[in-house]
Amino acid sequence: MTSWNGLNTAYFTEDKDDHIYNALVKSIVEHQLLPGSKLPEEALAQAFSVSRTGIRRVLQRLAAVQLVTLLPKRGAHVTTPDADESRDVFSTRKILECANLPQVIAHCQPPHLAALKTLVEEEKRAHEERNGAAAIRLSAAFHVQLQAISGNKVLTEAVSQLTLRSSLAIAAWGAPWQQGCRCTDHDDLLDLLRKRDVQGLADSMAHHFEHIVASLRFEPHHGETPDFMQLFAGHAAQSHKEPG
Repeated sequence: MTSWNGLNTAYFTEDKDDHIYNALVKSIVEHQLLPGSKLPEEALAQAFSVSRTGIRRVLQRLAAVQLVTLLPKRGAHVTTPDADESRDVFSTRKILECANLPQVIAHCQPPHLAALKTLVEEEKRAHEERNGAAAIRLSAAFHVQLQAISGNKVLTEAVSQLTLRSSLAIAAWGAPWQQGCRCTDHDDLLDLLRKRDVQGLADSMAHHFEHIVASLRFEPHHGETPDFMQLFAGHAAQSHKEPG
């Protein structure tokens, strides 16, 4: 199954509860469910028309990939990465993505450049229209598809998974309108890729991540419980009915 950022990932499989799992992943990484938000089993079960047992299974899967935190007697919350973890996520991405750029350039062909240009244009449009969900998704897709050019599926999968945690960090600590990356940075990266400037591309990519971290404001806040019936309207029809 295709993930929210346009690639097939381990987060998006085809098990019984996947439509619920994928809906929650999408809502978390697109900042509809913010870090710290409570995820009560009963409310989610009603929203998706499934049992609390089914919701519990999904929440456990989300906890396994660090998008949800499960606390005894306190239930499930969208994970709030702390300052150190948030910095480490972007530091790890910088290491991986910069190190792989020589292979990206070596394998880059005109169709790759055209596909990335389309993503950048769509991302600009999302920012102009203040479409936060699309801006986040397209920003992640740019990075993942850039790395995919190299043909290194393991690294591309790692970057794809890290984009989910990056989105959590930005949701937790970013400015009110900080959706994904600055698309002007992506324009510059694409231009350097077109020129096959390995060093320039690596330097710009490193600065790109450093700027994101510098823009985060590490001040605590508390998430609120959203209206799950409204947020997940339409998903209940796809849910598998099962005994409670």
